[in-house]
Amino acid sequence: MITRLKIKGFKNLVDVDVRFGPFTCIAGPNAAGKSNLFDAIRFLSASASKTLIEAAMLVRNETARTWDVRSLFHRVGNEISEQMSFEVEMIVPQSAVDDLGQAAKATANFLRYALVLRSRDQYPAENGFVGPLEILKEELVHIHLKEARKNILFEHSSKWQGSALHVIRRAAPFISTTGEGSARVINLHQDGGGRGRAQSNPAQQPRTILSVANAAESPTVLCARREMESWQLLQLEPSALREPDNVNAPYHLDSNGRHLPATLYHLAYASNNGNSNSAADPDRLYCQVANRLSELIDDVGSVRVDRDEKREILTLEVAGRDGTSYPARSLSDGTLRFLALTVMELDPAARGVICLEEPENGIHPERIPAMLELLQDIAVDPTDPIDESNPLRQVIINTHSPSVVLEVPDDTLLVAGIKEDLHEGRSLRKALFGHLPDTWRVKSGDPQHIVAKGKLISYLNPVPPRDSVAEPFLPRAGAKALAESPARRKRVADRDDLQPWLPFPRIDE
Repeated sequence: MITRLKIKGFKNLVDVDVRFGPFTCIAGPNAAGKSNLFDAIRFLSASASKTLIEAAMLVRNETARTWDVRSLFHRVGNEISEQMSFEVEMIVPQSAVDDLGQAAKATANFLRYALVLRSRDQYPAENGFVGPLEILKEELVHIHLKEARKNILFEHSSKWQGSALHVIRRAAPFISTTGEGSARVINLHQDGGGRGRAQSNPAQQPRTILSVANAAESPTVLCARREMESWQLLQLEPSALREPDNVNAPYHLDSNGRHLPATLYHLAYASNNGNSNSAADPDRLYCQVANRLSELIDDVGSVRVDRDEKREILTLEVAGRDGTSYPARSLSDGTLRFLALTVMELDPAARGVICLEEPENGIHPERIPAMLELLQDIAVDPTDPIDESNPLRQVIINTHSPSVVLEVPDDTLLVAGIKEDLHEGRSLRKALFGHLPDTWRVKSGDPQHIVAKGKLISYLNPVPPRDSVAEPFLPRAGAKALAESPARRKRVADRDDLQPWLPFPRIDE
């Protein structure tokens, strides 16, 4: 789970400092930096398991047809920044397994990881340099438990903090960089405090020290590596969601949605209502999925996975109330994406950071609240302890939609924009991420990041009211009674300071 991310020199993220909660919605116009923020998370995730050049190649390149690693660096005219840096504060799993199957337990799981890279125009093979990216600094340190309240700003209970954080007092870092130039050394320290392994020439190493950590050398670094590897950009493709699965297929969703039938089938037959002594109850889980799907479409009778024993094929099927069954290939794109997210919400093994672009695509405006409710339910609930029913998951979405902005809780909203600035006498455009007043992000103490009401006007255009389905019942129930029904989450649309701007004001009397 990412609690804070600082980025300098990556695309148009010149000097970004963003704090995240369990669920975050980033809204803003095109080219404001929303997707670039996702790209930065994706790059950091890939750098935890791949070489730096492989991680860079996974990031989208909008500047040229021919890929160039320099496209990742901030550019002003023809001038390209020489360095880019990342600093992330994160809560990592307390245990992990390395590539050889060895188990590891972290001595601290609230960590700060820093990575500084430099672009090099020349990297001759005879000198042993293996790529155009050079590591200037790599560091991993723990954040003391006493600092947790200052660093984790979103509202959370002491029960949640007690289950989420595990920190043993430690003075030494887990990864450190010392020296300059040719004398620069990156050290991997052992959890017991020993020096461990040193990489004497970081300029020649093709990957980070974190990406090669194992259980024997540094269990905590391995846990940090596994956490970063779990960060994913969901790009749910209808073609992948429609595919049937072999009975032996992996039973965890890919980032594109592949293996949806196998994942649902495995969850159904592993479900025993929390009682390890009872038999699996697939009908119970199928019923849960159908009930959630009925929030998106009205005609849902059942959801199940058909197992063809002869062909050894698993096929996802949705039946209407009249009993007519429809295979996945017949379902709409929006329905399939909603189903995939529903299955992810029920899968306790689905953990880490989930980034999703424009979740409203393919969803009718009246059903957008159902999609947002689902996404918020996927994220960890910071009022309850972390366990199998409340895994440590984080959801970050971006959007252009006014309907989404008005419906999300006001303390989850970040507004992306572009700020004109001067650097060495030259004008530059940089991304800025602001938050609403009177929300937990105000605790960061940076008044420049508070978004004025006027900046939200573009999102206050006429949209279908959330409670339009209740309009026929107004005369019978009374408008005031409906208005006083407490919402589970306070939305942007519920803020008192925004009521004059809304096309459908809140009913107070």
